[in-house]
Amino acid sequence: MAEDISGNQQSGTKADFPATTGEAVGAPKSPGRRRFIAGLGAATAAVSTGVLAPIIAASSASAREPNGLPNPGPSGGNQRVAESFELRFEAAIAEAAVPVPGHPNNGDETRYPSRIGNYSKGLPHNSFGEVNPNAYNALIKAVSTGRPSDFNLIPLGGTVPLVDPQAGLAFDLEGIDSHQLAIPVPPPLSSAKMADNAVENYWQALLRDVPFSEYETDPTAAQAIAELNSLPNFSGPRDPNTGEITAGTLFRGYTSGDLLGPYMSQFLYLPASYGALPLIQQYQTDLPGFDYMTTFPAWLAVQNGQKPFPARHIDSQLRYIRNGRDISAYVHVDVLFEAYLNACLYLIDLPAPFNPGNPYLSTPNQTGFGTFGAPHIKSLVAEVANRALKAVWFQKWFVHRMLRPEEYGGLVHNTLSGARTYPLHSDILNSKAVQEVFSKTGAWLMPHAFPEGCPQHPSYAQGHGTVAGACVTILKAFFDETFVIPDPVTPSTDGLSLLPYAGPDADQLTVGGELNKIAANIALGRTHAAVHWRFDYEASLPLGEAIAISVLRDQRPGYNENFEGFAFTKFDGIKITV
Repeated sequence: MAEDISGNQQSGTKADFPATTGEAVGAPKSPGRRRFIAGLGAATAAVSTGVLAPIIAASSASAREPNGLPNPGPSGGNQRVAESFELRFEAAIAEAAVPVPGHPNNGDETRYPSRIGNYSKGLPHNSFGEVNPNAYNALIKAVSTGRPSDFNLIPLGGTVPLVDPQAGLAFDLEGIDSHQLAIPVPPPLSSAKMADNAVENYWQALLRDVPFSEYETDPTAAQAIAELNSLPNFSGPRDPNTGEITAGTLFRGYTSGDLLGPYMSQFLYLPASYGALPLIQQYQTDLPGFDYMTTFPAWLAVQNGQKPFPARHIDSQLRYIRNGRDISAYVHVDVLFEAYLNACLYLIDLPAPFNPGNPYLSTPNQTGFGTFGAPHIKSLVAEVANRALKAVWFQKWFVHRMLRPEEYGGLVHNTLSGARTYPLHSDILNSKAVQEVFSKTGAWLMPHAFPEGCPQHPSYAQGHGTVAGACVTILKAFFDETFVIPDPVTPSTDGLSLLPYAGPDADQLTVGGELNKIAANIALGRTHAAVHWRFDYEASLPLGEAIAISVLRDQRPGYNENFEGFAFTKFDGIKITV
């Protein structure tokens, strides 16, 4: 796939964005500070000049001391203010030039007056779990007007509040505006793709307690592989040699590096440190065998947001992540940028080589710190996470309002029990996974890893996945993505120790590949828990990536160092320079 010099994706990716910011390799560099006004249109240049003129006039006579050094007094300060204004104005003009894309959804909201194809958790529902129409209309009114008072009038079915819908209307003063990025339309409720994604969720629930390392020999994993291979609309990765889903591709991500090495990224195993505090990556997980919302009354109470929810069954033994139960527990309570900050700490402490574009690699008497050094990288990982959340919250609440897997599971149960007839595809109604769940629980509901079910915001796109895309992109920009991780490890089946990984691809586990993998591990960890869809993850990584690239691009002209840009590989395999 080609990419134009503005960085816009043209076709053929997992998610087609009208504007993915950044520059292709070899693209013209952005204009320097002194050349920026010449590159603006007449109107914008006039605005800029009109604002800057009195500031520049005041500073022109005495901007420097007689010895040639910058004047720290008011006039010299004014010159600094003028340059700062130029940089900010240039960034604003560049962002304003990005067209606002259309934001179509899958049409289910108008297709089904009962709103069965959309998220409604937390609102009041009838005895079948169908949302109260007046309550849903109040939600639609609020997202249409954007008035805080209208959001306050949305009725709830219980005491659990909706999670921050107004974040989707927030502005940022750095990076591209959240409304200038689009994601693909998700599959409709009745489609085979939706059904096939749900089949994967059901199998993940059935395999929560099976170690990833035992997928090769586990009989339930073999059943999952067989059924997923029979579904042509399932988008999970396949073996590049056979074109089949195998134990080595089951539940993995779609990017480069995902199919190499152990299921979990090295960055979720290797030790790091928070200053003087050592970090050994053994985590609190949940005991095997305990799933939630496996009866209809329990499911309905959760849909209405009615507490109290059951207590978690927490394992008293800390463990390395070794199965779907463990990664579900991790993504249940993680700080959203936690995994990527830990990866950053490991890479800095190793130390892993920086991206070749780092200007201090060629500076003999200086090193980076506040710019291009450890504090810069660490803080930027957290910074882009917040911007990513604003972008994805716009998609969640104001565009798609996509139902969660647990809501879809309620539709499956009502249909197969004969209580209701919903337009679900035969792939899910005839699924071996659904029948296995019924044999185990006596219901066709999707077993959930969390007592309270999913959080009270829509499914598409995914917060964890968008944050993953943004944070991983920052780390790709600052570290050499080709560096091979030394001494890779894999967990024991009980999660109590780490063992050397001696697979034939052990020398192929690179920084870039393992960063892609950790993004998939965290995002798909939410599908192991039954709170998200695979297509949520697929669309969210590029969305977060676009946010991070736009922030990197906005920061670039502000450096004093001779900086030619960072070259790295995007999730779609395209190399860019930012």
